[in-house]
Amino acid sequence: MVRKERLLAEQWEDYELIDAGDGMKLERWGEIITIRPEVQAYFQPGYPIQEWRKRAHFEYKSTSSTKGEWVTLKPGTPQDWQIKFQELTFNLELTNFKHIGLFPEQNTNWKFIQDKIQSGDKFLNLFAYTGAASCVAQQSGAQTTHVDSVKQLITWAKKNQDDSGIDNIRWIHEDALKFAEKEAKRGNKYKGIIMDPPAWGIGAKGQKWKLEQQLEPLFMLISQILESDGFLILNTYSPSISLKDIALLKNRYFPKYSSDLKELWMISTTQKKLYFGNLLRIG
Repeated sequence: MVRKERLLAEQWEDYELIDAGDGMKLERWGEIITIRPEVQAYFQPGYPIQEWRKRAHFEYKSTSSTKGEWVTLKPGTPQDWQIKFQELTFNLELTNFKHIGLFPEQNTNWKFIQDKIQSGDKFLNLFAYTGAASCVAQQSGAQTTHVDSVKQLITWAKKNQDDSGIDNIRWIHEDALKFAEKEAKRGNKYKGIIMDPPAWGIGAKGQKWKLEQQLEPLFMLISQILESDGFLILNTYSPSISLKDIALLKNRYFPKYSSDLKELWMISTTQKKLYFGNLLRIG
C-alpha cells in the first residue's frame, strides 16, 4: 500500500486561494478575484457564497460539463491582466473553459525546477500549456524545449516569455507523446522533464487523449530520454489514476532513481484544504 502523504503548495503575493466549498473556489490573482467551479470543493465554504460574490470581479457559470460563461460581477473590470511570480510576468485572461492561463498550485514545482536546474541543462516541458514552467526553467539557465498541441497556447506562452524579459525557448507544436517518441529515436536526452498532462483532451491533429491509456507509454518514452542523473516531475489530476498506479510505473521504468510521491494540496486563507492531484518527483 502507498501511503497518502501530502505536499502543500504555497500561496504567494499575487495569488491567494481565499476560500473553497460548495463545489467552487474563490481566488485572488493580483487585484482580480474570481469564482470558479471546483469538483474537489465538496465541503462547506468558510464564508457564505453571497459574501464571495460581493468581493469577486468575475464568476464562471457552467452551462454543460465542458462549457460555460463568465459573469461580470464588477462592471468595468478588464478581462485580461498580468500577475507576477518572483521576477516573471504571467498574462491571464478569461477563457470559455473556466481556466485563466495558470495553474497556481504548480508553483511548488516551479521552485523545485529552480533548485534543480544548472546553467546549460536541457529541460523539456511536455503538455506545456501557457509556459510557466518553461519560463522558470529558461530564467534559471536551462536550454528549454516547450511542447504543446494547441497553437493558441504556444502564442500565449511566447507572450509570457517576452513579458518576462527572457528569450530563446524552443517552441514545438506537436502531440507530446509523438514528440517524446521522436526524441527517443533521435537519442536526445534531457536533464529535467516536467509533465502536467490533462486527464483527457484532443491532440494537435484531433486525436483523442485519455491519460489512463497513455500514462504507461509516456513513462516508457520518458525513461529513454531522461539523463541518468536527471529529474522528472509528473502531476496527474485524474480519478482513474491512483498513487499506487504511479508507484508501479515508477518502479517499472525508473527502478534506480530516488523518488517522492505525494498528493498535492493547498490550504485556503479560510483553512479549507483543497486537493490538486498526485505528484511524482524523480531524481
